Amino acid sequence: MHLLPADTRSLDASEAAVDLGQAPGAIVFASLTDSDLALAAASGLDDLRLAPLQKLRHPMSTDLYIDQTARHARAIVVRLLGGLDYWRYGAEELAATARTHGIALALIPGDARPDGRLSQLSTVPQEALDKLSLYWREGGPRNARASLLYAARLGGLDLGEPEEPVAVPKYGMFAPHPPLEGEGRTVGPGWGGGSTCKDDISPPHPEASPRPSPSRGGYGRAVIVFYRSILLSADTAPIEALARALGAEGLAVSAFYVGSLKDGETAEWVRRQLEALKPAVILNATAFSALDDDGASPLDVAGCPVLQVITCSSAEEAWEASTRGLSASDLAMHVALPELDGRLSAGVISFKAEREEGAFTRLAHAPHDGRIAAVAAKAAAWAKLAAKARAERRLGLILSNYPGAEGRLAHAVGLDAPASAVAILEQLRDEGYAVGDQPKSGADLLELLDQSSSLHQEMERNRHDAGEDIDSYPPHREEGKELSLPLSAYSSWLDTLPAALRDRLAVQWGDPSADPLCNDGAFHFAGHVCGNVAVAVQPDRGSALDRKGDHHSPDLPPRHAYLAFYLWLRQVFGIDAMIHLGTHGTLEWLPGKAAALSAQCFPELAAGAVPVLYPFIVNNPGEAAQAKRRLGAVTIGHLTPPLREAGLSGAAIEVERLIDEYASADGLDQRRMAYLRREIIERAMVSGLTAECGIAPGLDEDETLARLDAFLCDVKELQIRDGLHVFGRRPEESAHLLDVLAASCGEEERPVLASRLDSCGDSEMASLLAGLDGRFVRPGPAGAPTRGRADVLPTGRNLTTLDPRAVPTRAAYAIGSRAADAVIQRYLQDHGDYPKNIVLDLWGSATMRTGGDDLAQALALLGVRPVWDNGSNRVSGFEILPQARLDRPRVDVTLRISGLFRDVFAQQITLFDEAVRAVAALNESAEWNPLAAAAKASGERPLRIFGAAPSAYGAGITDRIARGAWDVRADLGRDYLAASSHAYGAGIEGDAVPAIFAERVASADAHVHGQDHREIDILDDVTFAAHQGGFAAALEALGAKAALYHADLSDPDKPRLRSLGEEVGRLVHGRAASRRWIDGMMVHGYAGAAEMANAMDCLFAFSATAGIVTNAAFDRMHEAYVEDEEVAAFLASANPAAGRAIRARLAEAIRRGLWQPRRNSASRLLDETGRAA
Repeated sequence: MHLLPADTRSLDASEAAVDLGQAPGAIVFASLTDSDLALAAASGLDDLRLAPLQKLRHPMSTDLYIDQTARHARAIVVRLLGGLDYWRYGAEELAATARTHGIALALIPGDARPDGRLSQLSTVPQEALDKLSLYWREGGPRNARASLLYAARLGGLDLGEPEEPVAVPKYGMFAPHPPLEGEGRTVGPGWGGGSTCKDDISPPHPEASPRPSPSRGGYGRAVIVFYRSILLSADTAPIEALARALGAEGLAVSAFYVGSLKDGETAEWVRRQLEALKPAVILNATAFSALDDDGASPLDVAGCPVLQVITCSSAEEAWEASTRGLSASDLAMHVALPELDGRLSAGVISFKAEREEGAFTRLAHAPHDGRIAAVAAKAAAWAKLAAKARAERRLGLILSNYPGAEGRLAHAVGLDAPASAVAILEQLRDEGYAVGDQPKSGADLLELLDQSSSLHQEMERNRHDAGEDIDSYPPHREEGKELSLPLSAYSSWLDTLPAALRDRLAVQWGDPSADPLCNDGAFHFAGHVCGNVAVAVQPDRGSALDRKGDHHSPDLPPRHAYLAFYLWLRQVFGIDAMIHLGTHGTLEWLPGKAAALSAQCFPELAAGAVPVLYPFIVNNPGEAAQAKRRLGAVTIGHLTPPLREAGLSGAAIEVERLIDEYASADGLDQRRMAYLRREIIERAMVSGLTAECGIAPGLDEDETLARLDAFLCDVKELQIRDGLHVFGRRPEESAHLLDVLAASCGEEERPVLASRLDSCGDSEMASLLAGLDGRFVRPGPAGAPTRGRADVLPTGRNLTTLDPRAVPTRAAYAIGSRAADAVIQRYLQDHGDYPKNIVLDLWGSATMRTGGDDLAQALALLGVRPVWDNGSNRVSGFEILPQARLDRPRVDVTLRISGLFRDVFAQQITLFDEAVRAVAALNESAEWNPLAAAAKASGERPLRIFGAAPSAYGAGITDRIARGAWDVRADLGRDYLAASSHAYGAGIEGDAVPAIFAERVASADAHVHGQDHREIDILDDVTFAAHQGGFAAALEALGAKAALYHADLSDPDKPRLRSLGEEVGRLVHGRAASRRWIDGMMVHGYAGAAEMANAMDCLFAFSATAGIVTNAAFDRMHEAYVEDEEVAAFLASANPAAGRAIRARLAEAIRRGLWQPRRNSASRLLDETGRAA
């Protein structure tokens, strides 16, 4: 057997090559951490060279350093935090050099776990490795110096007698205190106590008890947890500054140092201390996750919120300039992985800055006073919330106004938000909160909210039309129920903002008094006060007349009324906590950094330090992460709506009956079979079924029947939502989901799964109450239950995602490879040839949910496979599969990434970009490698990753569709091209390259969008039409054509490819126009009617952008919502605005020529909507 080797590449090669420029020295010490390097520098050895491994990630950097410096050394010590896989190339090259030149090489792990691979590469005995490792595990300047003297001995040098390793406690109490002039750092068993020493740090006994903080307040105690290495390297300035800031907020403060929270002895000590201290809040400055085998962290025992504070590894200037906020490594270590423990993102407290220490310039943590003050304020807010009695707490219960379309007030994905709000109010009353008079039902609440909201829209519309008639509309008031903020109070607050922010608001929105919601000298807001709970509608971020496009604009600051609303909540009503109900609002999408926000970021400016509880649908980890990372929110996962099979309705039932009859008659009566065949095809054509199946006139009759049968089976088996979920309520119907879970997990698990499903409602409400009590909310994974994700049950936990460094996972690559095969097979079936160029959508939330199925699919199409570290399963590089193993041509893949993917998955962008450049450089024929052929022809770097501009989100066309501000489809296509033409890759951060992106679109053979679960579909959110349909509109603008495919990956083992038209057709039949689905929604009144209007909007958007909606599909929607008297009466009663919106969309479809109605009655819509306008 002949083995075909793959060409393997490391991600380290994507780092910039640097020259450290060090002269040779007798001893070389290398480490990934600045604290290790600082300790080594403090040894005072003259012939020592220090190598920061972060700067030697590129192979060329390593080769240069070895040649210039390392090969001349007598002894080399390398401490590898994370093990061999973090610097494999360098370790292997150093090992070869050491053996060639007779150098004593010691490669030691960065923790207490032995690593046999490092031992094998080293050239010194295992006994020596163990001793060197012990020196560095114990830490401190004395041990660091002794270790280097010992290493010199191993290399044949005598620079002095090395001491034996000195034991230093692995954990202990730390007392922040500024050192006196001329003294070393002070540590000890209390504030201001302990010992001082210029030459060493002698930590106190681990069990030392802290004295109280100088600034003891009535809100309880804050505990800071940080790394022992920070203490031993005398780098505690940020910790000390944080302790002072917490004291200034009225908190007593204790601080622990730990080597690792995962060390068993340390974890047990931490638990004992927390049980004794009973803190109100913990601020954790250690990185990564600390979960043990039982899924618990030692910090959990306190039962209080754990705020994750970030000691940033980059310079402050880099953070200021970054739209992401953090590097990929910092995001993983300080944000994504701590989220697995249920920690809340509180922000950054320090940045790396150079500090001169003798002849050595070290990087140390420089505290940032402004960010530390913000973190301390958040910690104090949680502590104050816990300290206040329930009857005294004041809460804001905020309902979304997204997407802002008519009849969609309080919209939330998969959630009956009005009914959920009432359920929460009832529970709060029962738990001792002062709720006062409250609405009895969701309908009652909506009547209150809709009155005020409608008035505000009327105010805005009239001011827009008539100018500055400020006093035309009196404020909406009830005695004691007013939601208003004096203009003078807002102006005073505005004056405290930095001038740049004030100027930005003024340029966009003018004077605050000109805001349409500012009337009679005050801002007025839509809402209702129930005792100590203000139930309010989130104001429009921008103009109510241009809502949809404003919601995700990167440059649009929130209007004055929006900021005034949150100021009213915080400073006038005085809320102690905020509940943002349902997926999703606009607060977390305001302009600013993606993580580690600054004072200039609008989410923080609006929300301040207020604790945020955010009920969020459990299957949307990406947008939940946005709320967690930009608001510090506790995202409480709620269950998805119940599901059922769609079945058939209308003409489809009769056609299916005839097909069954035809199958039964097979071979018995040829004349009858011929009659049935003609009858089936005729009825299918009249009803529009053939068009929705993509059956062209003249197709062979047998093939026509086969396609019809397959389509009807597909529709029957479609899983549709049977209503909406109500937060905190047990699911009334969960049999279908239980069947799906049991099929995945095994029938023997059915009783356990049933119990977990049944407990979801109670768990959701219990977690919300725990958060409002200022207590810890246990974490739990986000994911789609219908994909067999039983681990997301019960819901009610603080949603978590995954380690971004592990994307794509091994399982995702297996699924993505199957999906790639399905794409190629479908294209071959449709076109008789292999696709050469494909554009593929890549979304952040789906990537978090699946571990990277879509990215894996793109890599598989390219003929590339990820390489994973053996120990950590993190992606470290890729291998290019040889043609003989691939057995098909490579596909030139272009990614259109979402804004969320851009913000979270920087390493994956680099991975794909490196893979593209590597494949483009292969010496393969154009027939087998179209990417290499294109790169050779252009002579330029191949750019294959595009998306919105930095900080921008969306595809740029939803606003036009919502307002009807377009004439021809190409108008929408040009907007899609403009919004999507920003390139990303290694060293490229959103460069505008419209011509290159247009060329990628025009040359595409196919566009692919994947859908990984059944709980939503593409008629649920207009975003799908913006991306999938937007691409189709762009093709029209460019005069090009391509296949449009929808990849159904809801069953990971059986991916299915449908054309976009087929997918829309089956959803209209099975859901949007299905009486089964409509009946389920009618149970929910206003909210259910809003879902119906939303489906109509989405269908219209696909017709506007892609032109793939048939006349029959519009006919079915008209029959379902207008001609069905019961449904029409329901809409008129439950949500008249939604009914009007549906009829208006149908009329617009007629006016634009998108629909030629079968019945004359539909044409009356034009007259009706014209009169209404």
